[in-house]
Amino acid sequence: MIALIEITPWHWAAFILCVLVFLALDLGVFHRNSHPIKFKEALLWSVLWFVLAMLFAGALVFLRGREEAVQFTTGYLIELSLSLDNLLVIALIFTAFRVPAEFQHRVLFWGILGALVMRGAMIAVGVALIHRFSWVLYLFGVFLVFAGVKMLFSNKQMQPEKNPALRLARKFFSVTPDFVGRKFFTRIEGRFWLTPLALVLLLVETTDLIFAVDSVPAVFSVTQKAFIVFTSNVFAILGLRSLYFLLAGALGCFRYLKFGLSCVLVFIGAKMLLDPHGRMEKWFQLEIPTSVSLLVVTAILSIAIVLSATAARREKKVAR
Repeated sequence: MIALIEITPWHWAAFILCVLVFLALDLGVFHRNSHPIKFKEALLWSVLWFVLAMLFAGALVFLRGREEAVQFTTGYLIELSLSLDNLLVIALIFTAFRVPAEFQHRVLFWGILGALVMRGAMIAVGVALIHRFSWVLYLFGVFLVFAGVKMLFSNKQMQPEKNPALRLARKFFSVTPDFVGRKFFTRIEGRFWLTPLALVLLLVETTDLIFAVDSVPAVFSVTQKAFIVFTSNVFAILGLRSLYFLLAGALGCFRYLKFGLSCVLVFIGAKMLLDPHGRMEKWFQLEIPTSVSLLVVTAILSIAIVLSATAARREKKVAR
C-alpha cells in the first residue's frame, strides 16, 4: 500500500504535543498526590498505553500504509521487550536506595521524560548517520549481535555506588542523608543540596541511556524512517512506568528473559547485516519481511515467558 500522507513538521509537532499533554495529565491530575501504585492501577495504565499504541498503529494503516504500521508495531514490541531488562535494573536501584513506594512513580515520570529527550537526540543522530553513511547499518548489526552474545554470558551484578555519574554528583554537590519528601533538591542554610531521590533519578537516567544504546539501533533494523523509530520508542517508554509497577513483584521470576532478549538482539542484528538496504547490498542480501520479524520476536519472547512461568510454578510445587 502506498503512503497517502507525507510526514511534515506539523505531524512531529502534533505528536510531541499530544505526548506532553498526556504526561501533564498523568503527573498534574492523576498522580498529583504521591501514593503507592497498586496492581489494579498499574494494570489499567498498562492496558491504556498498549491500546493507545495499537490505535496509533491502526491510524498508520490508513495514513501511511500497512507496511509502516507493521514497522511501528515491530519496533514498539522490540523496544518494550528490551525495556524489561531495564525494569529489573530500576527495581534494584529502588531497593538499593530504599525508595519509598509513594515516590517511585515520580522518579519514573521524570526519568522517562529525560529518556524521551535523550532517545530523540540519539534517533536524530542515527538517522543522519544512516542517510549520510549507509554502511553504518552494518556497524549497528555487528554491535547488536555482540550485545546479544554479551548479555547471554554476562552475570555482572549492578553496583550503583560505582556509577560514574553518581560519583560526579557526590563530588560536586552535597547530598542530604535522608529523603526530603518528594523533593529532588533542597536548600539548607542557603546552600543547595541534592536529596537521595535526585541520585536515584540520575541513576535511572544513565541506566536508560545505556540500554538505549542497544534498543535504538535495534529499531533501525526494522525501518530507517525517523518518525516510525521515534514514535515506537515513545510509546514503549510511556508504558514503561505502569509496566514496572505491574511486574515489579514478579521480575525475579522471569529467569529466561535475559536469554530471550539476547536471542532478540542477535536476530535483529543478523537481520540488519543480511538486509541492510545500503550501498553494499549487492554483495550479499537476504530480505526478511517486517511481518516475519514481528512473528519471530513475538515467538522468542513468548517462549521465554512461558518457560520462566513453568519453572517458577515447578519450584513452588517443590517448595510445598
